[in-house]
Amino acid sequence: MLNRFSNFKLLLLFFTLFSCSVLFAQEKSKEATWIWYPGDFEVWLSNKMQVRRTEREAVFPPLWQYYSPYALVTFQTEVDIPKPDQVKIFSEGPFQLLLDGVQIYGQPKSITIPAGKHKISFKVYNQEVLPAIYISGQYVKSDASWKVTNEDKLWIDEAGKAQQSGTPWVPVGSWNFDSAENKPSEFKLTTKPLSAKKTEKITGGELVDFGKETFGYIKIHGLKGKGKVALYYGESREEALDSAKCETLDHLSFDGKQSETYTHDGSKAFRYVQVQADAGVKYDSISMLYEYLPLDYRGSFKSSDQLLNKIWDVSAYTMHLTSREFFIDGIKRDRWVWSGDAYQSYLMNYYLFFDSPSVERTMSALRGKDPVTAHVNIIMDYSLYWFVGVYDYYLHTGDTKFIKTYYPRMKSLMDFCLERRNKNGFLEPLEGDWVFIDWADGLPKTGEVSFEQMLLARSLEAMAVSAEIAGKNEDQKEYQKLAADLKTSLFDVFWDKKENVMKHQRIDGKMQNIVTRYANMFGIFFNYFTEEQKQSVKNKVLLNKDVLQITTPYMRFYELEALCAMDEQKFVLNEIRDYWGGMLNLGATSFWEKYDPKQSGKDHLEMYGRPYGKSLCHAWGASPIYLLGKYYLGVKPTAPGYSEYEIKPNLGGLKWMEGKVPTPNGEVAVYCSTKEIKVKAGEGEGKLIFKSASKPKTNSGTITELAKDKYQLIVKPNVEYVVSYKAI
Repeated sequence: MLNRFSNFKLLLLFFTLFSCSVLFAQEKSKEATWIWYPGDFEVWLSNKMQVRRTEREAVFPPLWQYYSPYALVTFQTEVDIPKPDQVKIFSEGPFQLLLDGVQIYGQPKSITIPAGKHKISFKVYNQEVLPAIYISGQYVKSDASWKVTNEDKLWIDEAGKAQQSGTPWVPVGSWNFDSAENKPSEFKLTTKPLSAKKTEKITGGELVDFGKETFGYIKIHGLKGKGKVALYYGESREEALDSAKCETLDHLSFDGKQSETYTHDGSKAFRYVQVQADAGVKYDSISMLYEYLPLDYRGSFKSSDQLLNKIWDVSAYTMHLTSREFFIDGIKRDRWVWSGDAYQSYLMNYYLFFDSPSVERTMSALRGKDPVTAHVNIIMDYSLYWFVGVYDYYLHTGDTKFIKTYYPRMKSLMDFCLERRNKNGFLEPLEGDWVFIDWADGLPKTGEVSFEQMLLARSLEAMAVSAEIAGKNEDQKEYQKLAADLKTSLFDVFWDKKENVMKHQRIDGKMQNIVTRYANMFGIFFNYFTEEQKQSVKNKVLLNKDVLQITTPYMRFYELEALCAMDEQKFVLNEIRDYWGGMLNLGATSFWEKYDPKQSGKDHLEMYGRPYGKSLCHAWGASPIYLLGKYYLGVKPTAPGYSEYEIKPNLGGLKWMEGKVPTPNGEVAVYCSTKEIKVKAGEGEGKLIFKSASKPKTNSGTITELAKDKYQLIVKPNVEYVVSYKAI
C-alpha cells in the first residue's frame, strides 16, 4: 500500500499545482449559488437527519453532542465591475446590507451597484435554520470567492462609516443550490415510486414484499373509511411478521376525510411490511416512494467469476443505500453519521461514485464546532479516523480548500486528543471515552492499546501534511516530531522482538500476553513494518486461526486489505467468496453489519440483545468495492488528485476481469486476462506495473524491465495501451 505520508516535499509540489487549479476554477465561476458559513449547513442537516431514528415509535437521538449553526454571520466580497449591475438579493433570514461601509436601509430585493470597485457586506440572522444568501447579477454573484465570518469586529465611526479590525474571514460553504428557489433549508433527497413485488394474505392483514432491501415512504392507495392501520417493518420476513418485537413500526389513524392516496411522512428501511387495518378501513394496494441521493456509478467491475460479480453489484447497492444526506452506518439502525463507518465509506466512494461533496459534508458534520469537549462520536478511534479521512480526501481529490478552511478545527481536535495522553505519551481512555475498535467478544480495550497508538501516529502524520498545506510550518515540524517519537515508543513498548508480532495491550506498565489482529494488520498497510516484520505478522497473526477471529465486515475490510497488500489476492478472493457469498446464500440483498458463518436461522438477525437488532444493510459491508478496485484492478493514486497513479492488476486466480476506477476528472479503465492487459486513463500520468513470465509487448509506449519478470509501462492520458504478456 502507498506509504501516504513519507514524502512531504512531493506532496507539497502537487499541493501548489492543485491550489492554482482550484483558484483558477473559482475565478472562472460565474454561476450564483447559495452560500453559508462553512460547516453550518452540514451541522444543521445532520442534526435534522440523525434525530429521525426511532425504535418502535420512540425517538432515539444520537449519543453525542449536538452543535448549532451560527445564528448571525457576515458575508463579504470585493468586486471591480465595468458597468452598473442590477443585483437580485435572496436571503435565508433578515439581513443588514453595507455597500462600501455605508448601510443600505430596508430589506431590498434588488439593488444597483455602480461601476467600479466596491466592498459588499451582508450580515444575516437566522436562528431557526441557518443564515444563507443568494446574490444574482450580471457581474456580482454569490459564489465560492466570497468570505464569511461569525466574529464581526465592526463598529461605526463618527462619520457613520463602518470600520473593521481583527475579523477572521474564511471561505464560504456551498453545495449545489444553484437557483434562488432551491433553498438550503428546503433540501430533500430524491424519491421515485416503486411497486411491491409480492403481496400475501396473513392472519388479520397482509405481508408486502418489495423484493429487496430498500428505503423510503409507504404509500396506501384507494384508502377509504375510518380507523387505524398498523405498519410493521422488517429487513427480514421474520422481523416484519413479529409485530411485538420488530425494530420499527408506525400506527396510523384515519378519520374518513383523508385523501384516497396516503403517503406516510416518515421514511423507513425495509424489505417487508406487515399491514394490519381495522375493519372500518379499506384500501386497494401498498406501494412506496424510494428515497435516495442521485449518484452516478462511475466505478465498475466484472470478471470471469459470476459470484464475485454479484458480490460487487450488491456491495454497490449497499453503498448507495447508505449514501444519503451523509454517509451513514445503516439504514434501519442507527441512521447516524459514525466516523469509523464513514471513513470506510469515503474509501469505497472513491472507487464507486467519487462524489467529493458527500465526503466533505460528512467530514464537516462529524467535526462540528469548537470547543471540543469529547471525541468524535465519543469514540477515541473515531476521532483518529477523522484525521486520516481528511488526508485521504486530499490524496484522492487534490483539493486543498477543505484543509485550509478546516485547519483550525483540525488543530483544536488534535489538541484535545494530545491532552488525553498519559504520562507515557500514549492514549488511554479517560472518563467519558469509548474505545470501540470492533464488535468482538472478549476483546480487551482498557489501558494502553497498541491499535489506538498506531492510529494516533497516523493522525499526527496527517496533521503534518495538513499543517504545511495550511501554511503552518512550525505546526508541521511539531506534528512530524510527535509522530516520529510516538512510532518509536510504539515499537519500543508493544513490538515483541522474540515473537516478531505487535502485542495488544499494556495495563499499569505491565504488558499483557495478548496478540490481536488490529494493530498488526494496520501496521502492514500503514507501511510501519519492515518486510521481515510484515511476513511474520502475516503468518503468525493474519493467517493464524488461533488469534481472535474477526466477524464484522468492518474489520474484515482492513484484514483483507492487509493481506492484499502482502500479495495474497488469491487467498482474499476465496475469503470474499466465502464471507460475502455466505450472506448471499442466506438471501441477503444488501450486506450486513455482522456475519458469523457459525450462526444459523434467526441467530443471524440478532444483535445488541434484541432479536432483530442487527442491521442487514450496513455501509461497512460494501468493502469489496474498494478491495476489487484497489488491489485487483490495482488502481490507486500516488500523488494528490491522480496527477500520478499506479495500475498494478492482480487476477488472484481469475481468468479475466475488467472495470473502471473514477478519478477527479475522468476514469482509469482496466482489462486484464492471463494473456492481455488493456488500460486507458483520462488524466494524470500512470505507471502500469505487472509480472510476466515472457517478454511483454505493447502497441504504444515503452516497456521497462524493473526486475526479473517485473515490468513497467508509463500511461499517458487518453491513449489506449494493449499489452501482450504471460501471467505468472
